[in-house]
Amino acid sequence: MAETRARGYFGIGAEGISKSANVGALLRTGHAFGAAFCFTIGSGWDSRAARTADTSHTQLHVPLWRFPALADFALPRGCVLVGVELLEDAVDLPSFRHPLNAAYVLGPERAGLSPALLQRCDHVVRVPTRFALNLAVAGALVLYDRLLQHGRFAERPVGSMTAPEQPTRSGHGPPRFRRTIPDWMSNEDATEA
Repeated sequence: MAETRARGYFGIGAEGISKSANVGALLRTGHAFGAAFCFTIGSGWDSRAARTADTSHTQLHVPLWRFPALADFALPRGCVLVGVELLEDAVDLPSFRHPLNAAYVLGPERAGLSPALLQRCDHVVRVPTRFALNLAVAGALVLYDRLLQHGRFAERPVGSMTAPEQPTRSGHGPPRFRRTIPDWMSNEDATEA
C-alpha cells in the first residue's frame, strides 16, 4: 500500500491525561497518520502500560517529547498550536482551515484543556458532537480532516455510483538527468594542475 504524502507537518499531543491506554492509542493514531512528532504535557502515564494500546511502538518511529509542565512546553518555530476542545466559541472542525505546520493538543474527556494552555493556542477547534469523545477517537477525526485538506486526493464524485477521478499530477514530471558532463565538471582541469 502506498503512503499518502501530505504537505507540511504536524504533531499531536495531550495535556493532563492519566490513562496510559488513552495516551498510547492517541500516539498510535498520530503515527498512523504520519505525525512528525508526539508530545505530552503534565501527563502521568506509564509508557509500558501504554504499549497495550500502542501496538505500532510509536516511540521507536516518531519523536516523543514529554513536558512535565506547561511552563516547559515548546514547539518548533513556525508551528501553530491548535487546541481540540468542546467549547461554544471553538471553530467547528469541518469549517476549519488547518495550518500547514501545526501541533494539535487534546485534554482529558472530563476536564478538557487547562485555561492556561487554551490561552497559548493559536486556534481552538471542536469536533461537532453532543458530548466529549474518547481521546484517540477525537484525535483520529482531527487528523483525518487534516489529511483530507492537505493530502493529495482526487475530488469526490457527485454521485455515489460514479467512480472517483484519479488525482491530477503536479505537471513537473520525473527528474531529468544530464546526458553529457559540462566542461566545468570534468576532471581534466584537476589533472592539469
